[in-house]
Amino acid sequence: MRFTRLFAPTLREDPAQAEVISHKLLVRAGYIRRVASGIYDILPLGMRVLAKITQIIREEMARAGVQEIQMPIVQPADLWMRSGRWEKYGPELLRFTDRHEQPFCLGPTHEEVVCDLVARELRSYKQLPLALYQIHTKFRDEIRPRFGLMRGREFLMKDAYSFHADEDDLRAFYATMRKAYQRIFTRLGLVFREVEADTGAIGGRASHEFHVLAEAGEDRIAYCRACDYAANVELAEGVRDLPQGEDGPLREVATPGASAAQDVAAFLDVPLARVVKTLAFRLRGGPRDGEIVAACVAGDDELQPVKLARAFGADEAMLASEEEIAAHGGLVGFVGPISWKGLLVLDRRLQGGKGLVVGANRKDAHLVGFNPARDLQDPRFADLREARAGDGCPRCGQGTLAIQRGIEVGHVFELGDVYSRPMEVMFQDREGNRRAAIMGCYGIGVSRLLAAIVEQHHDEHGIAWPAHLAPFAMEIITVGKDGAQKEAARIYEELLAAGVEVLWDDRDERPGVKFKDMELIGIPVQLVVGERGLARGVVELGLRGETREEVPLGEAVVRAKALVEAHCRPPA
Repeated sequence: MRFTRLFAPTLREDPAQAEVISHKLLVRAGYIRRVASGIYDILPLGMRVLAKITQIIREEMARAGVQEIQMPIVQPADLWMRSGRWEKYGPELLRFTDRHEQPFCLGPTHEEVVCDLVARELRSYKQLPLALYQIHTKFRDEIRPRFGLMRGREFLMKDAYSFHADEDDLRAFYATMRKAYQRIFTRLGLVFREVEADTGAIGGRASHEFHVLAEAGEDRIAYCRACDYAANVELAEGVRDLPQGEDGPLREVATPGASAAQDVAAFLDVPLARVVKTLAFRLRGGPRDGEIVAACVAGDDELQPVKLARAFGADEAMLASEEEIAAHGGLVGFVGPISWKGLLVLDRRLQGGKGLVVGANRKDAHLVGFNPARDLQDPRFADLREARAGDGCPRCGQGTLAIQRGIEVGHVFELGDVYSRPMEVMFQDREGNRRAAIMGCYGIGVSRLLAAIVEQHHDEHGIAWPAHLAPFAMEIITVGKDGAQKEAARIYEELLAAGVEVLWDDRDERPGVKFKDMELIGIPVQLVVGERGLARGVVELGLRGETREEVPLGEAVVRAKALVEAHCRPPA
């Protein structure tokens, strides 16, 4: 490709709205352009990289026995109503009606559509297992799109779905897909972690996320320094002792102007961990939809709303209003478990606690000497606290947890029959009984990978792609006029004929502009054809970020092709 024919509008300055390095560099280097909030054009350079990413994904899906299909992004509402997600999914589902006033949505995911497809064709257990995937556009109406391709509304995704006759077969295939994902992200040159995760809006019984480690990541990953335990902090458990107080009587004390746990601890001169924070939430979805629950954690902990929702089988836990708290006997700033009228749950760390301090549900008052086992009738405990650095590992009991930021690029789920049963994906088993198929689903954010790779592979000059993913394996830069242009054209044509992906910067631009664009775009192999070098019969050849060496003009094509083959070969 000649640069004069390439649509790659580069920029010298960072775009004003860009916050993270991948967004800045992908815009500046001419890979993407913003259309609307969370919606982007992918330009030719971006498409070339995406093609290499998707080729690796397709190879690994084929190795795992998954067949490619394509399903529509526009989905009829009745499918979502059958699964129960039309209302449950929330405002991220973009709903609309067609000219016939029939309701539709833009698909954020395709469980309903693939179930409808398979339900119409599945008859016998002999057709199982069956695994299908697509690489297609999704749309989720994010409330706050940001970070360019990392959190967009419209994005490219690989989503796969598997159907099985029994749980054992699902578990075996789930393990196969986890290994496939590990190979994909390794082949993409990424440093990543596989972590235990919440099933979220997709549902199901078990799930794992794959996170690219980067400071720009929106997720936080807790992992053990001594074993392989790792989980999203939404789900991660950590072990931390609770300092004990005296097992004295429960009594009320005045705490004027002290409502925050830190202020109460300072006023009463007790460790912060012994001051119990009681927070009230409204549950959404599940068997206790709309109910208010008070949740207690130690004062030095943070409550994790996802864990609270899971404890009650809810979809979400949202902070209750002042009016809702008052209706259950509480007072904002002084809420406590004693005399609370409604659901109550305490974090497991408080189990066995003595001499604790809790709100008295009265202004400027707290109760000291709280003992959950003694002062509450049949107290309910659950893991509610957010794991933090330094916690003990719940898996090995030897190591401590550390926290890293990650960009979620893949997520796999054991769904069971949560979709297949309501969508009537039925088959006849070996005994002639009619049963619902067991499902799994497996997603990769393909366009998000474009950004995640840049977050890990860049320097002060621009993008430093893993060589096998770069849009072109090498670039020829012409420095000079007629003689340099003629030799560069000859080398360019010979490299093309030899099957090398080569970009020739044939523009009538200053050399500094050409070199800066080459570094910014991230082409790994560089060949410079200049008038001064040609006068001595040499050109300059080297790798991005390294010193170029002079090679004889007559050897330029052979040496360049060899360097490309050695440096840019895709990993198997």
